[in-house]
Amino acid sequence: MRDHARIKPLMAKLANMWQQYVPDLRFGQLMSNFLGFVVSETHQDIFFIEDDKMEDLIVKFFKRDEGGANERILEIFADR
Repeated sequence: MRDHARIKPLMAKLANMWQQYVPDLRFGQLMSNFLGFVVSETHQDIFFIEDDKMEDLIVKFFKRDEGGANERILEIFADR
């Protein structure tokens, strides 16, 4: 059985990064972009990625371009 204590820190990291980098994205937009990034980075189905690796990927996703990529995401969804 997995350690249930892993959930809150992982979700807190996602919430903090979301708020810091792309607070204007809706949750679905964020997850769609993030999960696409995960698949392109790992070449794995997200179902099989362990939470510690997913946490690393959250950080990598948000810091990959220190604003440039995230700015483009906001521009794409600005008209919707």
